[in-house]
Amino acid sequence: MLYEAYELRRTALDLWIEGLEVPVAGLRCLPASLRASYGVRAALAAADVVGALRLTHDRPDFGVRSVMSGGVDVDVHEELVARTPFASLIRFAKADGSSRAQPKVLIVPGLAGHFATLVRATVSTMLADHDVYVADWHNARDVPASAGPFGLDDYIAHLVDFLREMGPGTHVLSVCQPAVACLVAASVMTQDGDPARPSSLMLLAGPVDTTVNPSRISRFAQRQSIPMLGRTMLHDVPRQFAGAGRRVYPGFAQVSGFMAMDPRRHVDAFRGLFRDLTRGDAEQAQKTLDFYREYFAVLDIAGEFYLETAQRIFQDNDLPQGRFTWRGRAVDPSLIDSALFTIEGALDEMCTPGQTHAAHALCTGIPPGRRRHLLQEGVGHYGVFAGSTFEREIYPQIRDFVAEAALPPAGED
Repeated sequence: MLYEAYELRRTALDLWIEGLEVPVAGLRCLPASLRASYGVRAALAAADVVGALRLTHDRPDFGVRSVMSGGVDVDVHEELVARTPFASLIRFAKADGSSRAQPKVLIVPGLAGHFATLVRATVSTMLADHDVYVADWHNARDVPASAGPFGLDDYIAHLVDFLREMGPGTHVLSVCQPAVACLVAASVMTQDGDPARPSSLMLLAGPVDTTVNPSRISRFAQRQSIPMLGRTMLHDVPRQFAGAGRRVYPGFAQVSGFMAMDPRRHVDAFRGLFRDLTRGDAEQAQKTLDFYREYFAVLDIAGEFYLETAQRIFQDNDLPQGRFTWRGRAVDPSLIDSALFTIEGALDEMCTPGQTHAAHALCTGIPPGRRRHLLQEGVGHYGVFAGSTFEREIYPQIRDFVAEAALPPAGED
């Protein structure tokens, strides 16, 4: 019922906003002298702010059309490498063919209410020196119930399959939530002697051990029972969508929860947007609009994945406790021989410092020379994988780490 009520409200809001288009267009057609008045500027700014508040439910375009590589502006196009009902493996290929000579990197975004395009800036930055692939998770709202369930084990299976599709020599860059899943995939592939196991693992702001320096998200998860989460957080996809009847954690609920963690920040951002628009600061206003256009593009999460992640990663801490199993197999991260780089933001309130670093205590089979940790001062959660500090300070260390990482041949001590 909640999902259907949300859709009715969203439809009504869309109709109301569409009804504003004619008067707003009229204001934009006024003579320049009248448009310059504060009243008109404020009205136009208010219309833009209201428009920016809408949630959308379709994946935005990555929009990565070119990249500076080797001092040359090179065209980029997307290639669909593999596809399942729940995810696609996408490659960002450079038109000059230089990607083939560069290290392969699989970027794994979280499945946490936003589309993979949230890591657009990460993709664009990494492309300069790497052959970049992305695990593009699909909106569960649009996956027919006949495709079956999608739990945490299925997510991990997708990572294993994608790594095998890419082949040996692939480096994995996990953005936030998938840290445990990437460690598990590397563990089982190493145990199997799989030549496609990752050459390196880069875990950015991921909850490996949520008992370390618990965040608000960790504390919330600990307070909830799984049956209660199932009753209150999961809802059936309405009949007008392809995934009708599928039990999901709606994206609109997830983004609302994120915003509730720091409402003042978002209120201030929209106040700033209104101010920038009325003052004519188009560049700063566009930055805010671009951020929220992406932030408000939400996807639904399969109910099985949501509940299993809450229980196995945030409540029971199965991997740090040595209890994690994948499809009935015991998982032993001490077997991992991939190089390991953990990166945390000193100001991160979502995945607090220490939770990602905990991977080093689990991956005891990796020698000191093949592991690294960075606690980046001055950045929060999103600053770990996007923004000016990422480009200037974090990415150069990632680039150097990838260049240095070399996986020993299977079976070599």
